[in-house]
Amino acid sequence: MSGLELASGTLLALGGLFILVGGIGILRLPDFFTRLHASGLNDTMGAALVLIGLMVAAGFTLVSAKLALILFFLLFTAPTSTHALAKAALLGGLKPWTKPKDEPSSKT
Repeated sequence: MSGLELASGTLLALGGLFILVGGIGILRLPDFFTRLHASGLNDTMGAALVLIGLMVAAGFTLVSAKLALILFFLLFTAPTSTHALAKAALLGGLKPWTKPKDEPSSKT
């Protein structure tokens, strides 16, 4: 196994791990804003690592140039769309989740 194959496999595995953690975050977190945070950060980083891993595997070809363009647009559009969704939710009246207060115990 060459160094490029190892680097490509490592980047692809790390990207897959970031995407998996983002998916778990979407399922486990309590409200829209925290879920949006998990999906926005982890999926952007995961997709970037996967695309970089594919560029390393493809070598210096037209395919890697196209993957670089996809990565360029992804790095600008994903955070922008996440911000737009959060702002629209706030303007629509959705309140962020707050931790519930502990109820006083009735033991005396």
